[in-house]
Amino acid sequence: MNTNAKDPVHVIGAGLAGSEAAWQLASAGVPVILHEMRPERKTDAHQTDGCAELVCSNSFRSDDYEANAVGLLHEEMRRTGSLIIGAADKHKVPAGAALAVDRDGFSAEVTRRLEEHPLITLERGEVAGLPPADWSSVIVATGPLTSPDLTKAILEVSGENQLAFFDAIAPIIYKESIDFDVAWFQSRYDKGDGKDYINCPMTAAQYDAFIDALIEGEKTQFKEWEKDTPYFEGCLPIEVMAERGRKTLSYGPMKPVGLTDPNNPDKKPHAIVQLRQDNKLGTLFNMVGFQTKLTYGEQKRIFRMIPGLENAEFARLGGIHRNTFINSPKLLDGFLRLKAQPRLRFAGQITGCEGYVESAAVGLMAGRFAAAERLGLDPSAPPETTSMGAILAHVTGGANAETFQPMNANFGLFPPLETDHLPKKQRPRGRDRKVKLSERALADLAQWLAQETLLAAE
Repeated sequence: MNTNAKDPVHVIGAGLAGSEAAWQLASAGVPVILHEMRPERKTDAHQTDGCAELVCSNSFRSDDYEANAVGLLHEEMRRTGSLIIGAADKHKVPAGAALAVDRDGFSAEVTRRLEEHPLITLERGEVAGLPPADWSSVIVATGPLTSPDLTKAILEVSGENQLAFFDAIAPIIYKESIDFDVAWFQSRYDKGDGKDYINCPMTAAQYDAFIDALIEGEKTQFKEWEKDTPYFEGCLPIEVMAERGRKTLSYGPMKPVGLTDPNNPDKKPHAIVQLRQDNKLGTLFNMVGFQTKLTYGEQKRIFRMIPGLENAEFARLGGIHRNTFINSPKLLDGFLRLKAQPRLRFAGQITGCEGYVESAAVGLMAGRFAAAERLGLDPSAPPETTSMGAILAHVTGGANAETFQPMNANFGLFPPLETDHLPKKQRPRGRDRKVKLSERALADLAQWLAQETLLAAE
């Protein structure tokens, strides 16, 4: 392998994973050429040519690093010099216990920092087909919207058929069009600042009518070859959830617990629709859990049935797009290299991780692995006891290749605590167990980072 640190590593795709990978490489002193096909070739979901554009929710989910695997992943990435989490922290908006961002400010921050770094060259234009043979180190971070030509090339070199699923996008509403004689600000159980969400209450009759409309509403029609493609369970369209049972939504994204209607404090709503701030100005709010495949006309009609949203104006309507990912447990080694052609690494959602932060974390690891190789060092994987290491282990062999599906960060991927020596009553459970897992993760992460620093200094 060519280990000349002056030779650039090519990163294909300037989404969350590609942007993070490029940043980690450059931060290690390795030159990078970051390829982004937008705006020369657009996708079905992106609206700008900015790096790390968020095409779905603006939430990076829970920021609780003590008892949540995603929040722990945030903290691990902060401690590893993450560009993505650093930009998210700088452009955060109120979201209770979650980390949500002003999507435009966030993308602009990532783009600016990449363009200003002296070791990063951002090249616009599609990499069609397999990267040239003289690109000795390549990170493919093209995400769930990989172009057809590159997808075909990847499938040919891997000898594998692609897997696919559908991902849905939630609508965004102008705050000024919401009726606050009906709606009110409050976080569930008053978490965060206690007033981070807009809440719209429903009676049982209103809820039933809404469910009927969702089920009967006109949906986007799929092409014949798309019809058997499954949805990712963590991002189901709201009408698909409604079809699974009339109570599904009232026990899911529309559950009324932890909230009190100030206009009717003695009566508990049957269901509640929540909206979360989408930009720093607080002018835009997205509908939490309202990913949808309803047609645009039906979205306007049905979502205006929600009390408080009768006159809602939409800054963006919901949509749906097809995501693709490779069978990583079968095709990739422990450092995200394609077994059939090790000069190619993969990062982000194309590896089968799911979620913004997970995608960026895999990009972070791919960048660090590629940087180590360029500098003549042996790459070092984070311990499996960390959130990053658990995700890496899952996509590179921990999952069953025969049934592999996208996965979010969760404590179920972590090695269990060593508690067999303790009496059963003394073994940590619930939140206490999660806190112990997080404490172990951060301690092991610190040891790994110290070891990496020593290796780089030798």
